[in-house]
Amino acid sequence: MPVISNRSAYFEYQITDKYVAGIVLQGTEVKALREGRASLKEAFCYFTPAGELYVKNLHIGEYSHGSYANHDPLRDRKLLLEKKELRKLQSRLIGQGLTVIPLRIFFTEKGFAKVEIALAKGKKLYDKRDSIKKRETDREIQRHLKRP
Repeated sequence: MPVISNRSAYFEYQITDKYVAGIVLQGTEVKALREGRASLKEAFCYFTPAGELYVKNLHIGEYSHGSYANHDPLRDRKLLLEKKELRKLQSRLIGQGLTVIPLRIFFTEKGFAKVEIALAKGKKLYDKRDSIKKRETDREIQRHLKRP
């Protein structure tokens, strides 16, 4: 089963909390996800006035063997969480300048599609430079440790 991940999320954002949510999909969307035809690069989550959580800009490519019933690749998709978790997320978003972003899409053992979402805060430019510097020093240390 393919796992679609948002690799740039850890570079762009500082992750605080993670949640696993179900996602409402159409038939051809599930088949396209199983083929690995999705991108989380520009996706983000938002709350509707009714208190429901949706993911926007999640691109799921059209299914290769789909016909006239193929789905819209960029439609908004509803995320399924418990009410308590939704209220907790919504209260934390209001005053702290945080956002909810999808980190990865995966399939459970039972075959259900799930989305791992995270409560995140955007990094500043100097934070990104620190991330790059730390990653490079870790690589240098690993190189020196591997030498005989």
